[in-house]
Amino acid sequence: MKKFVLFTLIALCSISSYSQKKKATVKKITTTAKGVLAKVDNLVAEVKAGSFQITIDGKDAIVVKPVDAKFNPTDVKLTSFTASGTKLYLLSWTEKTLNKTDLKTEDITTVYSNVYEITSKKQVFYNTQLTNHIVEKVFLDKLKNASETQERMRREGFEFFLNPDGTITQKNKTQENKWVYDTAKMEFVDAKKKKK
Repeated sequence: MKKFVLFTLIALCSISSYSQKKKATVKKITTTAKGVLAKVDNLVAEVKAGSFQITIDGKDAIVVKPVDAKFNPTDVKLTSFTASGTKLYLLSWTEKTLNKTDLKTEDITTVYSNVYEITSKKQVFYNTQLTNHIVEKVFLDKLKNASETQERMRREGFEFFLNPDGTITQKNKTQENKWVYDTAKMEFVDAKKKKK
């Protein structure tokens, strides 16, 4: 029995000495400058000096909108694409707001999609889509003895789609719009009118 225990102990020691140690995993941590939200090419979407802006080459800037310290956008993306032979940039982001009272809670999500022509520093298209999730306590009688909780969704604006060919589609429940870039006007125009 002693020989068996001794043999097992030696075997375990030899196995552990020959086994390969697990390599420590190294996580690549990327840090960005304070206020920088997205980058593409020579452009940076950032919050700087009370403005949400697109900075060009670290010098010039296009102010998207003035903001305060509470401004906290999510899903910020800056994307380049070509429309009618012109290079354009799509800046999209989401803002969330919570309005709460004793009887009503509104959880508002707003998705913004702005298209810019950088050479002229011009906004050539914008889209806003708002979704409001409302939870409300509604009284069923005048004396407020009985109540029920009602929940509903309210949507405003259009859902935004950037198509692979550089055209834009906007959709909601009842309507669909398609837009093409007009290089002469430097703006997106209704695709149906452009064909005429």
